[in-house]
Amino acid sequence: MQNLDSIGTQIRKLREGADMPLRKLAALLDIDQSTLSKIERDERRANTQIIEQIATIFKSDKEKLLISFYSDLVAYEIQEKKFFYEILQVAEAKIEYQRNYKKKTE
Repeated sequence: MQNLDSIGTQIRKLREGADMPLRKLAALLDIDQSTLSKIERDERRANTQIIEQIATIFKSDKEKLLISFYSDLVAYEIQEKKFFYEILQVAEAKIEYQRNYKKKTE
């Protein structure tokens, strides 16, 4: 089962679980402490580089963190749309179609 917490919440839980101060993780990531604080509060978005670094620092599953990161991006973009469920279904079908088309042309 995938963790449904936002990526910011997951980062905070990893940091707190390791008993690591915000300033130390920010220094390891080479970002400002206030930036990390905003990421943890979901007021600012991380990027894939930060997510991968966090996975390494905490010896966490990088794939699960990236899935959570990307799912946050998708959810944020369509959560207020009236037909969000249908949007996801069509997007999934398009991805499958494009993958199959690409295989045929290779």
